[in-house]
Amino acid sequence: MEPADSELIAAVLGGDASSFEPLARKYQPRIFATARRYARQESEVEDIVQEVFIKAFQKLASYRHEAPFEHWLMRLAVRTCYDFLRQHQRNREQNLSELTEDESSWLERHGGEAPTDHHQAEAARELVHKVLSHLPPPARMIITLMEIEERSIKEISDLTGWSIPLVKVRAFRARAAMRKVAAKMAREKYL
Repeated sequence: MEPADSELIAAVLGGDASSFEPLARKYQPRIFATARRYARQESEVEDIVQEVFIKAFQKLASYRHEAPFEHWLMRLAVRTCYDFLRQHQRNREQNLSELTEDESSWLERHGGEAPTDHHQAEAARELVHKVLSHLPPPARMIITLMEIEERSIKEISDLTGWSIPLVKVRAFRARAAMRKVAAKMAREKYL
């Protein structure tokens, strides 16, 4: 039987650094899944996960036990992903017209429809990731949390530390920015 999170946290805070390892092992899959939504390359995902656990270890004394440890850790993970997006946004310039044949074909045929088979779903998923990569970090964060992870406005507010009105404003602006990028992609395809 594994010790409870609170026991492991108490041991780490008491000086037993090795007690952090079971916590990291337990939550690593969830942190990896979260990081993969914000970074495309596996090396970047690994860097984000490592950064999350380093921050968690360093800031463990700030955990107040009012909510489950997992909530505190996920809030830290989302904020670390946001920091990653802001730092790497300037380095990620990609030509919007560089769509694969599958992506172009899917966009042309199914602009507003849900994909019907695995091949189409994969092309749609890649297209969404390309559109997201052209959004500023706050917009990408909001779209990912709200539309991909299907989190509520309240949850997003809790995870990011943004006020509820700010989350709503950023969601509105993010959707507009996403429409703009998609329209530009469609236009450039025919130029």
